[in-house]
Amino acid sequence: MTQAVEVPAATPAPGGTPRVRGRWALSWHGVRTVAALELRQRVRSTRWVVALVVWTVVIGGLTLLMFGAMDTLFGASDADRSVQGPALFAAVTFLVLGLGLLVTPTLASTSVNGDRNAGTLATLQVTLLSPAEIALGKLLAAWTAACAFLALSVPFLALATAVGPTPWWSLLRVVLLIALLLVAVCAIGLGMSALVSRTAGSTVLTFIVVAAVTFIAPLVFGLTYSSVSSYERVQVYSMPDTWDGIEDVECVWREGERSVAHTERTWWLLAVNPFVVVADGAGTKAGDDGGDALGGLRDVVRQVRIGDSGKVDECWADSSTFQAERSDHPVWPWGLGLNLALGAAGYVTAVRRLSIPTRTLPRGTRVA
Repeated sequence: MTQAVEVPAATPAPGGTPRVRGRWALSWHGVRTVAALELRQRVRSTRWVVALVVWTVVIGGLTLLMFGAMDTLFGASDADRSVQGPALFAAVTFLVLGLGLLVTPTLASTSVNGDRNAGTLATLQVTLLSPAEIALGKLLAAWTAACAFLALSVPFLALATAVGPTPWWSLLRVVLLIALLLVAVCAIGLGMSALVSRTAGSTVLTFIVVAAVTFIAPLVFGLTYSSVSSYERVQVYSMPDTWDGIEDVECVWREGERSVAHTERTWWLLAVNPFVVVADGAGTKAGDDGGDALGGLRDVVRQVRIGDSGKVDECWADSSTFQAERSDHPVWPWGLGLNLALGAAGYVTAVRRLSIPTRTLPRGTRVA
């Protein structure tokens, strides 16, 4: 049976002729129509149900295995729980985010070229639906599907939160940040599916963009570290020249030439990383025991953002440890903004490619 498609009614002009809707015209009815059609196709698919079941089993199984391993490693006392809880929460958070970045590109990277190859895209394009409504409806459907996977992970994140002193509002912040990162990935995949005619090509390109912000950008940061480093005169907190082996010694300040890394020029290469965005925005605190990987990563990236302070601690015998300058300026808004900007570029690309009439089409492209 062929399912009827409900499309927005035309808005009559004063002369009685239907008003032509522009490329960027938006209405909730049009977006909901496209999203509902996309979601119905996914729900009817057996592979969709299997994917949800496999996701739950993998996330749940790995969470229980990590819980058991950390329980054996750290112990079961309250003091040990203060270390085990943040470590488990960080591990589950990175697991959910990592698997989400692997699964999400496949949810939107075939939504446009897949319909074009099946001959169903032209049916939507000749209706009163605007290109912006078609693109936003497909994006909303892909994001809803991605959030379904995320929702199945929330109980395991809650289990990790309940183990230790991790605040519950950190769980909420982690879920919201992951959801926003997933909508950016969905938008990137949507743009690739509209830009490339072959579904395999658009999926590969989406994975390349995700890999670029996740792995390649930090790699470039490491490779350019030497290029932003130079020897400069700085304040050095070091041992006195007349130290005679006495345990209680007071270190002194002096000037000296040391290698200074101006990472304030390249910190954005780390900020764009989704794992850095979640770690910095989670709001956890890194303790002296080093169990909180999220807080530890946040402190490192914020230190990288401000660069070298011009002071070096080389005193190893003074009881009063030198405290380096620390930054309280968050990094996650910049990283999240860069990811959303990539997603916005993908959405704009999809809208432009969905506009009709089209002057040129790639060879072999099916119209209807």
